[in-house]
Amino acid sequence: MTTSIMWFESYWEGMKPEVGGKASSLGEMTGAGLPVPPGFALTTESYRKSRDAVNLDATLVRLLHGLDVDDMAMVSDRCSRIRSHIETMAMDPDVEQRLRYAYAELGRRCGVEDVPVAVRSSATSEDSPDASFAGEHDTYLWVRGADNVVDAVRRCWASLFTDRATCYRVEMGYDHRSVEMSVVVQKMVRPIAAGVAFTLNPSDGDRSTVAIDSAWGFGEGVVSGEVTPDNFLVDKVLYEISRRKVATKEVEFRLSDEGHVEKVPLEGERASESSLTDPQLKAIARLARTAEKHYGCPQDIEWAVDMDLPDGENVVLLQSRPETVWSKKAAAEAAAKATAAGSGDMMASIVSTLMNPLHSRNK
Repeated sequence: MTTSIMWFESYWEGMKPEVGGKASSLGEMTGAGLPVPPGFALTTESYRKSRDAVNLDATLVRLLHGLDVDDMAMVSDRCSRIRSHIETMAMDPDVEQRLRYAYAELGRRCGVEDVPVAVRSSATSEDSPDASFAGEHDTYLWVRGADNVVDAVRRCWASLFTDRATCYRVEMGYDHRSVEMSVVVQKMVRPIAAGVAFTLNPSDGDRSTVAIDSAWGFGEGVVSGEVTPDNFLVDKVLYEISRRKVATKEVEFRLSDEGHVEKVPLEGERASESSLTDPQLKAIARLARTAEKHYGCPQDIEWAVDMDLPDGENVVLLQSRPETVWSKKAAAEAAAKATAAGSGDMMASIVSTLMNPLHSRNK
């Protein structure tokens, strides 16, 4: 039995098809005791009910028929019309009522009326093992008020049909009508600094270190590439900082007086100062290692240092998902070795297996 709303603390593994990669990761991290800002996910059932209520499939069939992904003018026109249709369609009344109630409940739990939230897409295909859709769908930050949350959810649904996501889906062979969207609604942090961390070195795949990219303010500048981040390597065992590259950060994404996230130029000493202290770096590395141990594979993590929390407790994890680049390389190399062994000297392969009986086991 499915439900429209899943609070992070109520997540269990069987819900992943209904909440997608981001939401399941947040639910699992919450269950593992990792510091995650509170929130909930609107499940794919909510998308299906709203989609079916307005017969969206008929619109998709009409507008995607004969789509030529090499004709970007056609792609842009068709996808724009689909997104506009979804952004303005009526949400199923029961879904909307449950969403509004859950948002109000989150505010009560946080002690803040109209609590600011991040509204984040969590497509069911986003973290599939054969393709990474990370960054293909929309996120809306610092959303306040139930009406605005409802609108942001619809915009997340619509981002299933960005030009880039639609073309990528065609190339990967996904059926447009079978890909669904869950949406995460999560208490917004007010970040002193934010960024990403990998539980390996992205340049060479070395798993003995945690690589951390950081910049002042919200992490969108780091993820999008608009800000050159500070870069650090931290040893996983001793937590010593083995590399420290402090960049000149020209802009900062921060909260305006009107409650909007804005890009602001950075000047003077702050532009060239480290965006993280050594204790914060070590705290991020420890949490990243804990996440890697929990999931059993290298992780790609989004984190923030929350100015609303006291020092020593202010590093929070926003997302953790499997690292894909080096994992895919390792899988390809293993497959190539297996093929070579199968086509080479059979006796050598048998001897190798006898000498190393764990050779064929996954590590």
